[in-house]
Amino acid sequence: MHSGQTRGSAIADNQAPRRVIADGERLPGDGIYLRLVELGDCGDVYLRWLQDQEVTRFLETRWTEQSDQAVREFVRAKRSSLSEYLFAIVMVGGDRHVGNIKLGPIHPVHRYADVSYFIGERDEWGRGIASEAIRIASRFALERAAVHRVQAVVHDGNAGSALSLERAGFTREGVFRQKLWTGDRWSDQIAYALVRPESVAVTDYIQPEV
Repeated sequence: MHSGQTRGSAIADNQAPRRVIADGERLPGDGIYLRLVELGDCGDVYLRWLQDQEVTRFLETRWTEQSDQAVREFVRAKRSSLSEYLFAIVMVGGDRHVGNIKLGPIHPVHRYADVSYFIGERDEWGRGIASEAIRIASRFALERAAVHRVQAVVHDGNAGSALSLERAGFTREGVFRQKLWTGDRWSDQIAYALVRPESVAVTDYIQPEV
């Protein structure tokens, strides 16, 4: 009988949702790796990212005043969540933490999850780090977190983020016209997604158990 679940997934018959990665585990990629964000990552550097107008230009966090306490509360909430994973994007050489990528919330029934990300260190922009982080997070979602569809939205002016998603294998699905206020104009929001049947070339897809 076909179970409809993947090996090592977060969802199994008669089991409650659970975290499927522990502190210290690294999700490897090309030149970077992902690990869970820890409270020790909260500090001056993290706060500097969130207070940098260039970094947060297309992030919703720019509408909220940022503080060390707010950052720590956010990280604590994600670390305790059963449906969200907040990953640090770390360079292989030197273990430099350069940004974050978040997966979730994961819908408990429909098995889709949002992915959002930013590279906080501007000297690392334009090097393909975001694309690789998206690939790693998507592989984790499909193979280990029992996600069927990974989705993302970007501002119409954020060409770099759109390109990162496309390089990671995401498909542009549609446009929400004039959905977002930028501070001086209304912006379209562009929707992207990676769906399991389309992801074979992007991830080492694990076939469901039978």
